[in-house]
Amino acid sequence: MIMVLFGPPGCGKGTQAGIISKDIQIPHLSTGDMLRDAVKSKTETGKKAATIMEEGKLVSDEIVINIIKDRICHNDCKMGFILDGFPRTLSQAKELDIMLTNENMKLDLVIDFSVNDEALISRIEGRFSCGDCGEGYNDQTKLPTKDGICDACGSNNFIRRKDDNRETISKRLEAYYKDTLPILPYYKEKKILQSIDGLADIDSVTNELMSLIKKWDRYRWLECKGEYNLDLRTIFYKK
Repeated sequence: MIMVLFGPPGCGKGTQAGIISKDIQIPHLSTGDMLRDAVKSKTETGKKAATIMEEGKLVSDEIVINIIKDRICHNDCKMGFILDGFPRTLSQAKELDIMLTNENMKLDLVIDFSVNDEALISRIEGRFSCGDCGEGYNDQTKLPTKDGICDACGSNNFIRRKDDNRETISKRLEAYYKDTLPILPYYKEKKILQSIDGLADIDSVTNELMSLIKKWDRYRWLECKGEYNLDLRTIFYKK
């Protein structure tokens, strides 16, 4: 399965991608993480990206596409992957289709995390993380089990992003609605778009995502035959 989690900043798609990735055993491909890995690994594309980033400029669509193309050739992507943070524009969505076609792949499912702006802003203002291991928390939805102590590593070093404020978030939402939201009709026409409540509690969102994934798998199982689908069925119903 190849799927895209789609929604504005702070909607929870990164958190859910990590959970689903572990559950169905396909990698979570965050464009930010892939970009940093490419720079760190000093690949040809990574070197180009590093130069642009050092100059304070935005990385081009071409570089992002090449980073994704390099990453999906790895063995762990043979059974599929989850894209988080890409595509961000309609032109990127079309480039993704071309890239997948060239690799004999196909985008199967796009999940739109529907949100209320005011509730989303409140959620983002409340988020913080462990400065040592990166574990994420939120004043409203996910506090450490023991006050002041990270559940994952035991550190008491918590940090908050300086840009997690109402003014900055509002600007990011404005850019999202202008540049990214127009992708939805494109995927709706392809009949691969599903929408969920992105502001529901974490477990509810996870359950709804898994329900959509299993529906997709049953459809594939009925409509297609072959080792690829048998493997997917084994993974999705492994429990």
